[in-house]
Amino acid sequence: MNKKKATWVMVLMAVLMVISVITAAIGWGPTGTGAVRNIKLGLDLSGGVSITYQAAGEEDPSAEDMADTVYKLQQRVTDYSTEASVYQEGTNRINIEIPGVTDANAILQELGKPGSLSFQLEDGTEILSGTEVVSAEAGTQSDSMGNTEHVVSLTFTDTGKQAFADATTANVGKPIYILYDENVISYPTVKQAITDGKCVISGSMTAETAENLASSIRIGSLSLELEEIRSNVVGAQLGEEAISTSLLAGAIGLLIVILFMIVVYKIPGVIAGISLILYTTLELIALNAFDMTLTLAGIAGVILAIGMAVDANVIIYARIREEIAAGKTVRSSIDIGFKKALSAIIDGNITTLIAAAVLNFMATGSVKGFAQTLALGIVLSMFTACVISRILINAAYALGMRDEKYYGKAKERKTINFLGKKNICFIIALVVILSGPVAMLANRAAGNGILNLSMEFRGGTSTDVTFHEDYSIADIDGKIKPVIQGVIGDAEIQAQKVSGGNEIIFKTRVLTVAEREELSAQLDEQIGISDYTTETGTTEKSISFETISSTVSNEMRQDAVIAVIIAVLCMLVYIWFRFSDIRFAASAVFALCHDVLVVFACYAVVRIAVGNTFIACMLTIVGYSINATIVIFDRIRENLRARKKNSDLAEIVNRSITQTLTRSIYTTFTTFVTIAALYVLGVPSIKEFALPLMVGIIAGGYSSVCITGALWYVLRVRMEKKQK
Repeated sequence: MNKKKATWVMVLMAVLMVISVITAAIGWGPTGTGAVRNIKLGLDLSGGVSITYQAAGEEDPSAEDMADTVYKLQQRVTDYSTEASVYQEGTNRINIEIPGVTDANAILQELGKPGSLSFQLEDGTEILSGTEVVSAEAGTQSDSMGNTEHVVSLTFTDTGKQAFADATTANVGKPIYILYDENVISYPTVKQAITDGKCVISGSMTAETAENLASSIRIGSLSLELEEIRSNVVGAQLGEEAISTSLLAGAIGLLIVILFMIVVYKIPGVIAGISLILYTTLELIALNAFDMTLTLAGIAGVILAIGMAVDANVIIYARIREEIAAGKTVRSSIDIGFKKALSAIIDGNITTLIAAAVLNFMATGSVKGFAQTLALGIVLSMFTACVISRILINAAYALGMRDEKYYGKAKERKTINFLGKKNICFIIALVVILSGPVAMLANRAAGNGILNLSMEFRGGTSTDVTFHEDYSIADIDGKIKPVIQGVIGDAEIQAQKVSGGNEIIFKTRVLTVAEREELSAQLDEQIGISDYTTETGTTEKSISFETISSTVSNEMRQDAVIAVIIAVLCMLVYIWFRFSDIRFAASAVFALCHDVLVVFACYAVVRIAVGNTFIACMLTIVGYSINATIVIFDRIRENLRARKKNSDLAEIVNRSITQTLTRSIYTTFTTFVTIAALYVLGVPSIKEFALPLMVGIIAGGYSSVCITGALWYVLRVRMEKKQK
């Protein structure tokens, strides 16, 4: 690259930087297209719509039907937001909360009235009911002329599969009527016998009509017929303070990381800072463009990603320094450094990307949203580190920054005997891991439960109160919540303002009858509850209580667990394939389990509330842990290829860990400091998410340096002994 070309590169990069910053900060046009303010926020940050349904005609439906309906509705509402939640209220009611929207009537119209669905023949004979429909999705296919047509694809249960096979076999050329609430919504003609439990409804449909038909079939396949009894537009559960403090923490963390990179890596550090700023703005723009819902935990994830995004830059620049120290020219060192770093960067990120893909396709709710955000961050971080950073550093070199003093030189480091201390490292890890079960047993003995499960997991009580005054979120936090905490003795209190009035909904742990009476009395005495007149003419206080189920259903938990297990297995297979040695894969999974169990122990010992952020936290640690492990394994693989005959295997492992030690320390520090800023400045709910993340970051750094290489060495030596 010549000076003229390098100058243009710098100018274009500056323009790209300015455009991305302006887009993220202000946006374009009257609506501010692309601006951060247009990112869809979760219920905890911006509020949304709350809809309550009741089982029609049934005062006491079965627990199985209620659970099935809740689970299916949860899958339906993810079309609006992956952060939407569905939970049971009382014995026959279901609440749906959809963040980022303000028009309850539009949601009700689009979602439709959940009712009965039936598949019938011309004589009215029912083939099967909606409960036999597993899924209904709008899509496209090519017709016999090669034209694209809109269709609806259906999948049936095993029982429905057989019934549909019998009906279609006997009625080829005849229509099958699909009735929703006793109204015919479609009557496709049977073209051939369908025996595989899957069918496609085709015809003259637009994308909109196909989606409406699929939606009607989905909502009609519920176990219960529901009727809407109320809908509200609710305010944010948290206040503006939650967003402002989180953004401030992110800015401080980003600034510290950039300054650190400049001090440590000089010119490459400046380039890394530019790449990080570009990465951050592109991440925010992409969240807007892909219409992803951002919750408070999501903000923490974005801030964490800033710390992790610097990892690729650290790997690259450490490699460049090593090549300069080996006597290569700066030009050659830059090329070789990027080339040698690429395998570790690609393997580490693809491994995590595999996990994100599995979680996106298999999980539901917040786990699905987390997977999408994670995948987006991985792709953007690889792009900015491997493409933008390389272009900028080559341009800087062409503009005259060719002296090695601008890049630094790796110092000769004496190989540390990590393997000689492996038993001590294993014991330390085991003791920390075992502290979790010990704490859980102690908690159970004290009658507190093995873990501090939040309302998302154990359910609670919803208290609907109308006050004399319209209180702000700040007033709720400072004036009303202390009253509630004083009665129930628990600080976990969620509050939602109902738009257009003085009504506030509080969610707490399950309250006894005595606690409900005491809470009603104290709120009326200290705050003031409005009165209303009943149909009989008596005056009552505007306060009501309902028991609510967990927002994370058993089915959602099972989906998440199965998805994580499959994701880990896929990562194991990929590592096995890339490193051609199952011992690398086994060691990586062992280290991953170590990090997860250490974080789990943190939840048990410190009694941090286990809620939706628990799942996000664990998944974040999985991604972080596997990425750190791959870097060391990549170096061991490289050194094994260059291994001289009869060279000591232990020395190779020790040297590989020592060579990557700087990267491990730097990446752990930059990632830790971003979350530490969030912990110091964040609101209480974000602190509960940041603390276990910090523990997990330290655990990941420890396992990558002290456990993974040692585990691989032990497995290899033992297998080689067995083969002799």
